[in-house]
Amino acid sequence: MPPRRRGLTEADQALWADYASKLAPLRGRNPRLPPRPVKPESPPAPVAAAQPAPKAAAPASKPRKIASTLSVGDQPGGIDSATWQRFRSGKLVALRTLDLHGMTAQRAFHALLSFIRTAHADQVRCVEVVTGRGSGATGGVIRREFPHWLNLPEIRPMILGAAHPHALNPGSVRLILRRIR
Repeated sequence: MPPRRRGLTEADQALWADYASKLAPLRGRNPRLPPRPVKPESPPAPVAAAQPAPKAAAPASKPRKIASTLSVGDQPGGIDSATWQRFRSGKLVALRTLDLHGMTAQRAFHALLSFIRTAHADQVRCVEVVTGRGSGATGGVIRREFPHWLNLPEIRPMILGAAHPHALNPGSVRLILRRIR
């Protein structure tokens, strides 16, 4: 007997419509608009004890829109071709280096986060991170996770671009950091 399909309740449809209305469609895609939200018939139950609303912290500056994802080796917007070629060829000197050899993935992530925050605060333009080649055909855990770490919300706004300093050395990645404005 095939599994029984159950439709969404009106409350579920209203929740989904509210959530979907807050999302922006991808560039070049037509948004599939959900049906208009249906208001639930009964109002939600009031909260027993009213708690004071937490004070919202005022943003220090306007949040900047960051490119969607960072991939190692692709030229990002906001950097001219000559600078990108100097960066990719290794002629733009890395002022600091972080070696992640022998670390666990968790320790390596925290070391990377601290390293990038410090270098960015010190207005260092170019840094190098040595992940190592890893063992086996797929490489090590740190090397596999490194591109994902670079795209996390706590790290991505500080990085402009990433590239391997040499085609034969995939165990090292150079990062060009954004300038503080």
